[in-house]
Amino acid sequence: MVTIKDVAREANVSVATVSRVLNGSGPVSAETQRRIREIAGRLRYVPHGGARSLITSRTEILGVLLPDLYGEFFSEVIRGLDETAQRHGFHLIISRSHASKHGIETAMRAMRGRVDGVVAMSPDLDEESLTNVPSTLPLVLLCSVSRGDALDSLTIDNCRGARAMVKHLISLGHQRVAIIKGAPRNYDAAERLRGYRLGLKDAGIKPERALELEGGFTEAGGYAAALQLLGLAERPTAIFAANDSMAIGALSALRESGVQVPGQMAVAGFDDIPLARYMDPPLSTVRVSICDLGARAVEMLLNGITSKNEHRRKREQVATEVVIRSSCGAQSVERPPPSTTNSDLH
Repeated sequence: MVTIKDVAREANVSVATVSRVLNGSGPVSAETQRRIREIAGRLRYVPHGGARSLITSRTEILGVLLPDLYGEFFSEVIRGLDETAQRHGFHLIISRSHASKHGIETAMRAMRGRVDGVVAMSPDLDEESLTNVPSTLPLVLLCSVSRGDALDSLTIDNCRGARAMVKHLISLGHQRVAIIKGAPRNYDAAERLRGYRLGLKDAGIKPERALELEGGFTEAGGYAAALQLLGLAERPTAIFAANDSMAIGALSALRESGVQVPGQMAVAGFDDIPLARYMDPPLSTVRVSICDLGARAVEMLLNGITSKNEHRRKREQVATEVVIRSSCGAQSVERPPPSTTNSDLH
């Protein structure tokens, strides 16, 4: 195996000079840099990551802690995280917390000393969970409430988006609007439920607990909840699902039950995952720039890393936008974007 000493010997310079060139950490003449890089390439020298981290005090790795890795929402979040991290020379270690406090604490301990910072998305992450996390480790909470000013946080404007969608459904003449709620103890789910109730209140409609069913943010949950709503003596005429996955499950249940959408039931979701526009009918939803959510989280984390976690903490919020498509009774004017997929990739 070729070592840094071999490169230094071939280039007739010190090991320190080779290290400065390959790490970009010090002044070296342009000609010497060119010669060292040419020799390193010819010898196929690959710097040792562990040794480099000892010198730079950085691993160039970011930790990501998510409650789940399944579905288009998390796929888009990860895409935004990874693209932004790689653009700044970092790579990711991604862990699923299994949505439990024990799983979160275990994952955080496993990442300690191996990453330069952590983006964490979990309803169970609190001050007690962070007891063993060094105060010098930058941490960004994603879609979770930051208590106090000790942590950076990035959330979605869930309440405003849900409220606006319910207002739209009511404007179409719907007086009985049901909601398929997200997972219990989940911040996004709670805020979207709050927005739903405020939307009804704005129109002078009293919320009915029978129209508020849990779906757990899954397609299966949305499917089961829709069937339960169809079994009510007085059915709703519109269903607002707290995410698109549940809305897609609801659409499937309605189709199998012979209920026409939007003729007999309007359906709307939240997130605007890529699949939403391709549904039949295309799904009305509350758009969140999901990929940008991940990108902004990494940018906040890199700011903490650069400042050695001595920066003033930020609380940022991603805006939402109501996107009207055919599933709620309006004419969809969108067209699918042109494909950018390389046909040679599978």
